[in-house]
Amino acid sequence: MCGIVGAVAERNITAILLEGLKRLEYRGYDSAGVALFTNAGKLERCRRPGKVTELEQALAGEPLIGRLGIAHTRWATHGAPCERNAHPHFSADELAVVHNGIIENHEELRDRLKGLGYVFTSDTDTEVIVHLLHHKFKDCGDLAIALKAAVKELHGAYGLAVISAKQPDRLLAARSGSPLVIGMGLGENFLASDQLALRQVTDRFVYLEEGDIAEIRRDSVQIWTVDGLPVEREIVQYHEGAEAADKGKFRHFMLKEIHEQPKVVQRTLEGRLGQQQVLVQAFGPQAAELFAKVRNVQIVACGTSFHAGMVARYWLEGLAGIPCQVEVASEFRYRKVVVQPDTLFVSISQSGETADTLAALRNAKELGFLVSLAICNVSISSLVRESDLTLLTQAGPEIGVASTKAFTTQLVALLLLTLALGQVKGTLEEGVEAELVEELRRLPIRLGEALAMDCTVEKVAQLFADKHHTLFLGRGAMYPVAMEGSLKLKEISYIHAEAYPAGELKHGPLALVDSDMPVVTVAPNNELLEKLKSNLQEVRARGGELIVFADEHSGMANGEGTHVISMPHIIDTLAPILYTIPLQLLSYYVAVLKGTDVDQPRNLAKSVTVE
Repeated sequence: MCGIVGAVAERNITAILLEGLKRLEYRGYDSAGVALFTNAGKLERCRRPGKVTELEQALAGEPLIGRLGIAHTRWATHGAPCERNAHPHFSADELAVVHNGIIENHEELRDRLKGLGYVFTSDTDTEVIVHLLHHKFKDCGDLAIALKAAVKELHGAYGLAVISAKQPDRLLAARSGSPLVIGMGLGENFLASDQLALRQVTDRFVYLEEGDIAEIRRDSVQIWTVDGLPVEREIVQYHEGAEAADKGKFRHFMLKEIHEQPKVVQRTLEGRLGQQQVLVQAFGPQAAELFAKVRNVQIVACGTSFHAGMVARYWLEGLAGIPCQVEVASEFRYRKVVVQPDTLFVSISQSGETADTLAALRNAKELGFLVSLAICNVSISSLVRESDLTLLTQAGPEIGVASTKAFTTQLVALLLLTLALGQVKGTLEEGVEAELVEELRRLPIRLGEALAMDCTVEKVAQLFADKHHTLFLGRGAMYPVAMEGSLKLKEISYIHAEAYPAGELKHGPLALVDSDMPVVTVAPNNELLEKLKSNLQEVRARGGELIVFADEHSGMANGEGTHVISMPHIIDTLAPILYTIPLQLLSYYVAVLKGTDVDQPRNLAKSVTVE
């Protein structure tokens, strides 16, 4: 989590640092700060609790001007979100550090450093880094040597940026478990935790790999491996449009990203569909050979990506006949796992830097899985680099903290995987793949039809104006969709929401139902529809108010306490993708009605790079 920006240039860099922080607020926004080696010849900082605008206003009143600096926007882990815990952290007013991640042995280091005379002014784990680095720097007099020595004593995850008043011509960086990227300029260079922060100054980037340490100067960059050996990393030109960080005509990034889904689903399908089948080579040149050996699938993910994996289980077992297990990454990595023979390990992550998912992948490599596949939105992420096979979604940068377009493109990618596995293994029923390929080609249009319900859903959101609890119901593959709808509502409106398989109502949740608890249901026209209707009668009999997103041919109609929103008909397999759209819109409009911060909900961050 958190966001890092750094720069070394021949011009004042304050505005560059602030703009970078604004672009990184999706990673955390509990507090923000900046440190510069100013034109007055000393290291100075400004920190504020709250969002970057608070820091910007403070700097407008008391400007800091300099050519070397680092900045940070924080998602709190150790210590409350207040000024003393905000980054950058100083040691002796001559060394400054910003940090993403968690230092697990910070208490041990803190005790040792206190014994050396260092005084701690924050509750953070980060402050041990700056004092440890200062101690090493005193001994050797070179910032790069000191950093190489200091990181050997840090246990945990970190992305670090360091500047020193004694060597004000350089910016140091180190990466272990938390991403960092160097932006290459002309007579100036930059650093960030996400290339999006630097798109206003460059389109050329060097991505640090695990264990890398870098020394960044105006006119040069030097990188060392974890073993201290000099290494060159490829310069990558980034082509994603700068408009990704612009809301355009939309009030919030989340609404913009919801409406981008037809386009990004189309992009995710491009180059991956033949005339009547999925192109297996889209998964990599060895995919066909490896897929032929697969007898089981293990999916690991977190949050929204976990819900995508749950939908995929229905597809993999129902269409391809392949047993599938789905598990939350934070549980999988700490459980003693029994690996079935010839199991494909699938990890799903929007950012590709999710700490628990990455750790699960690294654990899986020791457990004897047949092969690993990453489904991810970021081509240069750790998850992609460390997996054997990759299928990239094409969602583009997702700024809103609540994931929307990343989820639907993950679902599309997982359906492509299902069809590819079934095709190679010959387990698909005759004609199924050709039919689904044709329906996938039409899917962007169908998603556009669902988005056309925008105004209808906005009116339905009024029903939630004074509500504090909501129940979401679904059956079969629609149950994970209900879970995702529940997650979206709680994330951005702060309404307590739960999701259940509709058949489980009578086993407990029905006790919660009354006129103050709306029940949201997704009801495509499939073989479970009649059973679902019976479940909904159980709700109405207890005075519950129903909001039903139902297939236009379902035969369901409005009635007392029942609000039916008609959905365009779609084949059962693709229903989870289509029915996700109105649930996203519902959560968005309820949040707007509640007056919450839609794009930056409290206590959350976009890229979860800590446990």
